[in-house]
Amino acid sequence: MDTDGRGPLAGVRVVDASRVLAGPFCGQILGDLGAEVLKIERPGVGDETRGWGPPFFGALSAYFLSCNRNKRGVTLDLAQPEGIRLFHELVRRSDIVLENFRADSAERLGVSPEQLLAAHPRLIVCSISGFGRSSSRRDEPGYDFAIQALSGMMSITGPVEGPPCKLGVAVTDVLTGMYAAVAVLACLHARQHSGHGYTIDLSLLDCAVAAQVNVAQAYLTDRQLPARQGNAHLQIVPYQLFATADTWLVLAVGNDGQWQRFCRAAERADLASDERFTANPQRVQNRVILVPLIESLMRTRSTSAWEELLRRAEVPHAPVWSYADLFSQAEMAERLRVAVRDPAGKPVDLLSSPFQIAGATLPTPTAPPTLGQHTDEVLIQLLGLTVEQVAVLRQKGVV
Repeated sequence: MDTDGRGPLAGVRVVDASRVLAGPFCGQILGDLGAEVLKIERPGVGDETRGWGPPFFGALSAYFLSCNRNKRGVTLDLAQPEGIRLFHELVRRSDIVLENFRADSAERLGVSPEQLLAAHPRLIVCSISGFGRSSSRRDEPGYDFAIQALSGMMSITGPVEGPPCKLGVAVTDVLTGMYAAVAVLACLHARQHSGHGYTIDLSLLDCAVAAQVNVAQAYLTDRQLPARQGNAHLQIVPYQLFATADTWLVLAVGNDGQWQRFCRAAERADLASDERFTANPQRVQNRVILVPLIESLMRTRSTSAWEELLRRAEVPHAPVWSYADLFSQAEMAERLRVAVRDPAGKPVDLLSSPFQIAGATLPTPTAPPTLGQHTDEVLIQLLGLTVEQVAVLRQKGVV
């Protein structure tokens, strides 16, 4: 059993040269699992999410805090030859590079995936862009909102009667970061046998479409455009949000047995025996009849009364919680939130890693770095530079 507290990826070094969310989120996942992650930022400027607030904790925005824990911060100006040289020296001592450079800029600087792999044959390079390196749109910026619009995601999200809606979080960035982590770990495993490195080309658009699973597949299957369902489900009924006598409740009847139990709990044997509703395909076909009946039924009791009934009947359901509701649940908050200390020693609450791995002790979480916080430490300890050499680099604006 691993008990050293270093995590499953101990000994793996990652150069995270990405910005904003998808790449940094991937780097954070790898850091959560024990990799040493070096976050490379431009001197004096840094990742633009540092300024995406309020709210802020000191100089760090909540946005930056959300995707940069468990990293060491290094500033490096890649526009200067000495900056590029030091970048390659860091890469030479690393296993993985995460980047979302503009393709033309990367090629001009000599840090495109192909150039990096040619210089470092065992390296794993994960490139993230809006539309993919082989796309004619490869140098267009990939913003989550735009990708949600282009991917079809907004066309299926929102009220039935109303405008298309985006999801409330930058979900295409998060999904791409997760796909990136999976791909990187797969290549890290493959390298043990092949002995050579890999380049990974991930686009936000590709990942956003792939993650729409059954809804996008339904279109490919019958070429019928899915209508927006609001808070309902396209292929399961009843599986949606309902108003109760006082608030709101999600009713998630996933199979016919649960439907029968729901009807018994609600004292509506007539609905359970109605041939129009006995099986899910019939309930889907007759949703315009059934849903109004359930809407009226759900308004007869409070949310807490429904929760008690449905819990006893083993019917999936959930009240709609705010973040205040969620984090006030002591048992849940213990898993969802972690307290760390910022560089000044002040305690700060961060979202926790979701990983719970038996047989491995994950590293103690660390706060996201201030801009360039670990530059001297990394250059001196990892590259062997002297204090005087680092001071000269700083004078030149290289670090």
